[in-house]
Amino acid sequence: MNVTSSSLTKAAGAAAAIAGAIFIAVQINHPSSDAFTIETTEWVARSGAKTVMAALALAGITGIYLHQYRKAGLLGLAGYIVFAAGYLALFSVEVIAAAVLPNLVDTDPGFVNDVLTAGTGGTPNGDIGGLQTLFNVAGAGYILGGLIFGIALFRTGVLARWAAALLAVSTVGTAALAVLPESFNRPFAVPEGIALIALGVSLWRTQRRTESYAAATTAHAHVEPSPVR
Repeated sequence: MNVTSSSLTKAAGAAAAIAGAIFIAVQINHPSSDAFTIETTEWVARSGAKTVMAALALAGITGIYLHQYRKAGLLGLAGYIVFAAGYLALFSVEVIAAAVLPNLVDTDPGFVNDVLTAGTGGTPNGDIGGLQTLFNVAGAGYILGGLIFGIALFRTGVLARWAAALLAVSTVGTAALAVLPESFNRPFAVPEGIALIALGVSLWRTQRRTESYAAATTAHAHVEPSPVR
């Protein structure tokens, strides 16, 4: 199989769209954080899905950035780095939620509850060590990175501008969750999922149009001119 930059770009578009779809899907009927100890199996499944989502989102935003890095400039680079750091931290958080916390439910439920409390923006009763820093990086990277990256994408105009604007607004809007009840967490995730889907589809279509144009240009160049009579 011949791997080209074109195929990688389209794969990145598909990854972003799938990540957005998973992001929305895992919010449906999501249990509250205090249900972890009694619904561990469901939590593991959802955390596993979020892990896949974070990995796909990383691939997607990388392809989106590389497709327009010249036009994006320093603002785009800064936005990409911060946003990618946020998703990388989120990936780590979900791996811990899926592979580590279930094993501590019976032996150290207090620690598990503190981690879940911190993960939803609350203040834990005990010390959760470096996990608090990881949560902070994930939150800051998601909010600030999404805002800066969305603005950069909007300015370039290469992909759907409404999707870039939605990405910026939806990610920075999650900062309001610090003062809102936990029940708002799930609905607030949907707009960002839609933005990822739209940007992924837009990247795919843009690359397809580029391929079609290049193919048409090449075919035209190989057509020999008719002899002059």
